[in-house]
Amino acid sequence: MDENFLLQTETAQKLYHEHAAKMPIIDYHCHLIPQMVADDYQFKSLTEIWLGGDHYKWRAMRTNGVDERFCTGKDTTDWEKFEKWAETVPYTFRNPLYHWTHLELKTAFGIDKILNPKTAREIYDECNEKLKQPEYSARGMMRRYHVETVCTTDDPIDSLEYHIKTRESGFEIKMLPTWRPDKAMAVEVPGDFRAYVEKLAEVSGVTISTFDDMIAALRKRHDFFAAQGCKLSDHGIEEFYAEDYTDAEIKAIFNKVYGGTALTKEEILKFKSAMLVAFGEMDWEKGWTQQFHYGAIRNNNSKMRSEERRVGKECRSQQQDVQTARPGHWFRLYRRVYNRQGDG
Repeated sequence: MDENFLLQTETAQKLYHEHAAKMPIIDYHCHLIPQMVADDYQFKSLTEIWLGGDHYKWRAMRTNGVDERFCTGKDTTDWEKFEKWAETVPYTFRNPLYHWTHLELKTAFGIDKILNPKTAREIYDECNEKLKQPEYSARGMMRRYHVETVCTTDDPIDSLEYHIKTRESGFEIKMLPTWRPDKAMAVEVPGDFRAYVEKLAEVSGVTISTFDDMIAALRKRHDFFAAQGCKLSDHGIEEFYAEDYTDAEIKAIFNKVYGGTALTKEEILKFKSAMLVAFGEMDWEKGWTQQFHYGAIRNNNSKMRSEERRVGKECRSQQQDVQTARPGHWFRLYRRVYNRQGDG
């Protein structure tokens, strides 16, 4: 992969090398860990920075027959985990994982070699030596890639303390929060939903016993996010929910699930529809932009779900190319928000 990788025409090469390559990165959706940026974290190994929480690489490794202990296990070394990834990489050929791996080796570490079992040790040692240098810290990496702004992925109950710490440190690169309220509409498991609502009540200072209380608490957190520079919301959904419902139905559904009773499929869809409208209204009022990751099936592997709870990280497989929106639902959702907000 040379400097013209994917640039298949002279026009593409000219546009990239003479224009796009010189532009700063403004990343409106990322999964950087805010604390690492705030602390200017120095990575201990290539395994930590590459495999520490990358469920896409873990999925490829599992597909290649790699035992789970080399993905999320605590009884294997960083080198052993990296060695298994190096064994997997050749089998990812023609998959973006293969491209990303070698582009990152080239642009971050100046390494042009192909990663495979024969080159693994040499590449691992060279990268680890470079990671000891100050310019390879979390902030150093951001400077290396000419980053101007990053928008992280943050739950409404997050304190945003590391965003505040980073800003107050004088770091020249902006790190802004993004509102990701998926858990506030995840009513499939009553116990998990109630536990989340209780945390929301604690951080917002709003006593929650009704649906209206929960919306009030979320609005308070929405205001807090806005005060910290947030201008984006981000939603992970299986489809665009736009079921017909009444306010009385949604209040009754909240009482039912908050009380510990499982909902029917119809009730779940109605509640999610109401929540998307509520979030749409909040974002509309502040002029935020909404982002949607739709068509993703989450928590689809019960074994990995249990493992996730054990290791404290997302480690389950996900499928992206599934059902998206039912015809007209995207339009119905936004028409409903528009109608409730008036024509202002």
